[in-house]
Amino acid sequence: QLLEIIRREDVVLRAILTTHHHWDHARGNEELAQLFPGLQVFGADERIGALTHRVTHGQELTFGAIRVKCLFTPCHTSGHMCYFMWEDDSPDAPALFSGDTLFVGGCGQFFEGTAEQMHTNLTQILGTLPEDTKVFCGHECTVRNLKFALKVEPENEAVKEKLAWARHRVALPCCGVGVPSCPQGPSRTVPCREEAVQRFTGKTEPVEVLRTLRSQRDNFKKPKERPNPQAMLAFDWGLFGPFLEKK
Repeated sequence: QLLEIIRREDVVLRAILTTHHHWDHARGNEELAQLFPGLQVFGADERIGALTHRVTHGQELTFGAIRVKCLFTPCHTSGHMCYFMWEDDSPDAPALFSGDTLFVGGCGQFFEGTAEQMHTNLTQILGTLPEDTKVFCGHECTVRNLKFALKVEPENEAVKEKLAWARHRVALPCCGVGVPSCPQGPSRTVPCREEAVQRFTGKTEPVEVLRTLRSQRDNFKKPKERPNPQAMLAFDWGLFGPFLEKK
């Protein structure tokens, strides 16, 4: 898909900003580096494929009019980097590419880090960005995140409204692949001090609340999906027969 966009827009790929080394975020780097000689690959982890430039927290990069600030957010992986982008004197809102650290309605799993690190990431690094920042996440899990949030705070009207918004966005033809950004900026606070959240977790200390929330979210079962009606009808009619092998 990226190559199709490059051909359609008649542009040359010069650089890649990689948030972390996981295959679903960096697996195309080597192939792209072969297709585009001189391609610069930025990241904070030596495990990132085809890495050419290792960046550090607070480092600023410039690509034409676009300015980029690297924000080190270790936890999901030990070398996770987010990228905050803006253009000076531009009316457009700044953007955050948050990888697997911050999602709409949630945060990433603690694969190589601690709850303390994630709490710092969310409150002291990403939570201090401008309020109008658009957040572009590494995965689409908004609806499921908000369903879990509603389990934690069943009377929270803001969560109910956000869930309705997310379901609407996912259903739009132009956004069927998911919710592309959050119009209300990055998470300004982690709800670890909310009474309902503390009651749900049985904890009061913010880091312990976050640790418990992430653990509960990890075990939050995905609701059973209804089969596609058209697919079930085609199955009843035997249209899938040629594709099925009998045991």
